[in-house]
Amino acid sequence: MQKLLAIFWKDARIRFSSPSELIFFIILPLIFTFLLAGGTPSGEEDPRIRLVVVDEAQSALSAEIFSALEKSTAIRPELLNRTEAEEQFEQRRASAALFLPVGLSVESLQAGSASVDLRKQPNNLNTLVMERAVQTALRQVSSAVGAANRAAEQREKEQPFASPAEREKFLAEALANARALQVDAPARVEVRQAQTADKIEYDPRANASAGQLITWVFIPLFGISELFAAERSAGTLRRLLTTPTRAATYLLGTILGQVVMALGQMLLLIGFGMWAMNLSWGRDPLALAVILLTSALAAAAIGTAMGAFVKTSGQAGGLSIMLGMVMALMGGCWYPLELFPAAIQTAVKVLPTTWAMQGMLDLVLRGRGLAEVLPEAGVLLGFAALFFAIGIWRFRYE
Repeated sequence: MQKLLAIFWKDARIRFSSPSELIFFIILPLIFTFLLAGGTPSGEEDPRIRLVVVDEAQSALSAEIFSALEKSTAIRPELLNRTEAEEQFEQRRASAALFLPVGLSVESLQAGSASVDLRKQPNNLNTLVMERAVQTALRQVSSAVGAANRAAEQREKEQPFASPAEREKFLAEALANARALQVDAPARVEVRQAQTADKIEYDPRANASAGQLITWVFIPLFGISELFAAERSAGTLRRLLTTPTRAATYLLGTILGQVVMALGQMLLLIGFGMWAMNLSWGRDPLALAVILLTSALAAAAIGTAMGAFVKTSGQAGGLSIMLGMVMALMGGCWYPLELFPAAIQTAVKVLPTTWAMQGMLDLVLRGRGLAEVLPEAGVLLGFAALFFAIGIWRFRYE
């Protein structure tokens, strides 16, 4: 036990001898987790595209247009004054700005002189959605006004108005009726939604956080190969094995030490997600511990196998980063696997990151327990057994 602790302490001192290692061990994982997970909508925010609106008309028609925009399922209007709107638009903090000018009224619409000013940023796809939504709102308002005008004209033919005031009163009532009919108009598309309640509330932030955890833990564990290569190059591994220390003790101490540090890093990222971003990590802590441990063992085994083949520490470091990034990308740590073609979804099952991510998602998104994640844990243990066998079989000290 003393030899194992001594090897663990030696490796920890070597690994953290440079302050830059803390950047990769703590700072960068936390930053990426916060940016990618914390910046992902949780589902409670308004997903509509923000549209800046300046209402200088302050008329019944401009209020009706703004009300119609608020009912849109695509855009979210935000009322600002001209100075604020122009400043945000110039600084590209607003994709588009809608100006409702002075003089915009029902009378100007009836006279055909009504107009609005929609300013759009170039090369911005959101502006296309905004333009369509604004056009839809304007058509709705214009349609109601047109219906009210036609009703007034028909009334005028049947019974002339006694005064302009009577006509204006009738027009206002007709406009109110037209708006009510628009609200009560039957939908052309009937949408039916299942009433079965979802027991688990999907949180994309937890998805992103789990992916970052696997990414930033797998890469350092692949770096076990760099430890082996560095000790072989320096000759310290050969000298160590000339002492009463067996190769099995050295391997166990090195691998166990790196796995313990990886588990500590995982707990740090999980704690950060829970307390800083209020993320849920499932309902079964034991199942989570099993997935974390088997994932760490699988990654450590790959690092051990790599260490038996690489020749230099530089080669091992570059290969660890490249392989870790590729496995994270293809394993669904950065993007959901559902976005990949079906053939790729099948092919990436040969990667441990795929099974580690699947197990994490079963816990944090689907609310499953230990029994449900045992298949993923078993596959990860299979990866560990295979690559540990290769690494130990090919282990050399020079």
